[in-house]
Amino acid sequence: MNSNDIREKFLRFEEEKGHTRIAPAPLVLENDPTTLFTGSGMQPLLPYLLGKTHPAGTRLTDSQPSLRLQDIEDVGDPRHTTVFEMLGNWSLGDYFKREQIENFFEFLTKVVHLDPEKIYVTCFIGSEKYGIPRDDESAKIWQDVFKSVGIDAKIAEIGSAENGNRRGVQPGERIFFYDDHENWWSRGGGLDSTPIGDPCGPDSEVFYDFGEDKQDVEKYGKSHPASDGARFMEIGNQVFMQYRREKDGSFKELEKKNVDFGAGLERITAASIDSFDVFKISSIYPLIEKIESLSGQKYENNTDEMRIISDHLRGAYLLAAEGLTPSNKAQGYAMRRLVRRAILKALDLGISQNFLKELIPLVAENYRTLPDSMLVARDSAVSVLEKEEDAFRKTLNKGLREMKNLTKRQNNVLNGKDLFKLQDTFGFPLEISTEEAFKEGITLSENYRKEFDDALAEQRERSKTASKGMFKGGLEDHGEMTTKYHTATHLLLAALQSLVDKNIVQKGSNITADRLRLDFNFDKKLDPETLKKVESRVNEWIEKDLPVVFSEYDKSYAKDVLKAHGQFWDKYPEKLKVYTIGDFDAPVSREVCGGPHVEHTGVLGHFKIAKEESSSAGVRRIKAILE
Repeated sequence: MNSNDIREKFLRFEEEKGHTRIAPAPLVLENDPTTLFTGSGMQPLLPYLLGKTHPAGTRLTDSQPSLRLQDIEDVGDPRHTTVFEMLGNWSLGDYFKREQIENFFEFLTKVVHLDPEKIYVTCFIGSEKYGIPRDDESAKIWQDVFKSVGIDAKIAEIGSAENGNRRGVQPGERIFFYDDHENWWSRGGGLDSTPIGDPCGPDSEVFYDFGEDKQDVEKYGKSHPASDGARFMEIGNQVFMQYRREKDGSFKELEKKNVDFGAGLERITAASIDSFDVFKISSIYPLIEKIESLSGQKYENNTDEMRIISDHLRGAYLLAAEGLTPSNKAQGYAMRRLVRRAILKALDLGISQNFLKELIPLVAENYRTLPDSMLVARDSAVSVLEKEEDAFRKTLNKGLREMKNLTKRQNNVLNGKDLFKLQDTFGFPLEISTEEAFKEGITLSENYRKEFDDALAEQRERSKTASKGMFKGGLEDHGEMTTKYHTATHLLLAALQSLVDKNIVQKGSNITADRLRLDFNFDKKLDPETLKKVESRVNEWIEKDLPVVFSEYDKSYAKDVLKAHGQFWDKYPEKLKVYTIGDFDAPVSREVCGGPHVEHTGVLGHFKIAKEESSSAGVRRIKAILE
């Protein structure tokens, strides 16, 4: 079975057990400001685990794509990925421990056909401090299911992972008790950090054993289920929401108990082919093979690079297929980071040409069964990622050249101000600069991070000062709505230049908290169809939630290199401020301006042209509002 087979078989298996199949949630949750992305299968279900009634009933199942950027630095080992898929089932006040454990064991051994001799499990050891007993109930159920296949499952009381690293696994041991750092679930983490009023409880994790020859005792200590290393891999976790924390800090048993179960699709697939390397599974390895073909390199000699590329492009595709575009803000920045790290690793392999068009269709094929309601922009995903790749390669070339120039002048040392310049002027992000510096043997100054932060703070302060004194013409005030209208005026001018005439320039403006007015050079009335196109183009840019960024540049650099739009070059000071809307290398708008502006276009609302008229000979005027 491949990943798609296992996903479908799991969902059908759960349906046969009385569960209702529900659609996966998008990676970007609309009503969850606490996190950038859906990071687990249970996250979209949390309101129902906390007591809300689910319209589909008390037994639910799904397969939920998830993205965890906190794991990004770990990608490169055999099992860490930033993007993964969680097979899940939930009991909301319905069945509890026995039915859950028996069902999962049946799925693993009868449906996926894993060898039960290779399955190990963990349970909660209890807490004397909080009066919570050892989870003997789960352990007894596990002993029963193992006994049903002829296995005498002995119990080991490990306690902490550190204890396990010293003692390892003794003959016959198959059920392991750990403390709350391993086998307790709450939104806060361990017992001490469990939030007041929240349901919480012990969990029982399931591991697959790839064999004693995968142990690395010198590096990790003796292997056991909760240890690091390649021998044991967690493939599923059953959370038994059995308690609630009271105001006095104690824990009280719930009358209505829930089950929250999640299993990693990629990891179960890896176990099914007995591969401790999840990148060898059917949904990922075709990407590896294509990278081998493009680079002329072998996976065995370049595992880190090829794992990072294949992992990051899976995440980038899902985000693009959901309609997200790379940007310098929030989710868009995370998406951009995934694409750019993949391109950098490709360069390390000698892939200097654009290559995403070769890999993204392979990624898309593996997600073809996800519903269109989630992946609403499948058709444009490839072009969105190709555009980002092309722009970044241009940025990369400029940034690398400047980095080399700086290090030559400074005896192979970069300080925080240099790194800030690389980011601010060349769009070369700090984390990429530091990665490249390490790779090239370039020394970073001892306090480079503080120097970078100081330079950033100084620029922001200069910006505030400049906004107060430099830009007065045309603005009624610097309030929120006036700021929005000012930014919308930049978009309007850019739309006129792109759709009507590239030689259009601003001839005047008047902006209040109620509307904008833009005067521009043009010698005839704009027809209604053209005005509608201009209006639609501005709204398209607003909906894309483009970043709005600024920096100060030398006048000659702003004019000749950045090609910033400006009218009075002979009157501008030698240092001036330039605002860029959209991608740094292919901006929607780039103008000399003193501010103020919003930070991203998505906050502007709906743009509507209210009137177009003559202002004077050869000059037209547009009045517009934001709804």
